[in-house]
Amino acid sequence: MIGAAARQARSVDETAHRAYPLPSSRWAMGQTWESLVFLHWRIGVDELRAHVPKSLEIDEFDGTAWLGITPFRVTGIRARGLLPIPGLSSLNELNVRTLVRDADGKHGVWFFSLDATSRLAVRTARRVYRLPYFDARMTIDDTDDEIDVECARDGASGRVFSGIFRPTGEPEAAASSALEAFLTERYCLYAESDETLWRAEIHHGPWVLRTAEAVIDLNAIAPFELTGTPLCHIAERQDVLIWPLEPVASV
Repeated sequence: MIGAAARQARSVDETAHRAYPLPSSRWAMGQTWESLVFLHWRIGVDELRAHVPKSLEIDEFDGTAWLGITPFRVTGIRARGLLPIPGLSSLNELNVRTLVRDADGKHGVWFFSLDATSRLAVRTARRVYRLPYFDARMTIDDTDDEIDVECARDGASGRVFSGIFRPTGEPEAAASSALEAFLTERYCLYAESDETLWRAEIHHGPWVLRTAEAVIDLNAIAPFELTGTPLCHIAERQDVLIWPLEPVASV
């Protein structure tokens, strides 16, 4: 746990990959993300528009928007100045998201849902970060050869996801102009509540990704119908810092 906290704090030593500077304010939380899978489907902007605040533009790459599903394990959760608390510092999580930018052109992530296995984390994130977190039962079994994910949202029998993901390529960082960088190199999240758009800054090192194949058995966690084979990547471990939520604009 001391090692995880130290790695998280040292992540600010690497910033050249960021599109904009680190915030001048103090970060609030550290986390480590492991066994992370990026799955992305092409989706029409018109289909997303009704589900994203008008104060945010939906980002496109080569004329199309993208819907992402991202399962991963979170470890080393801690507040600034503290070590992770045993038994309370890890969980499994699955996010459904799209890519957006605000009126100032700052690119980030908009979440449709975040399913997690910690009731404490779900309630804290809903209150502090105003994000649509849900209680879920979720397992992540990983080896060198594959990552096996199963997720079912509590109290919502139709919201399920399961799949097996196997790496097919070698680890590498994406070029800044590549689709992979567009999909993954995002350093803030947006939320909306009380007629206000909010933003929280995030920092970590550049993503190191491996292309992968996806075998998806159940895919009903997103509020959209997803068909076809997604673009799939497995990510190297990331040590992450998160800043407090701040208001951006009225909506």
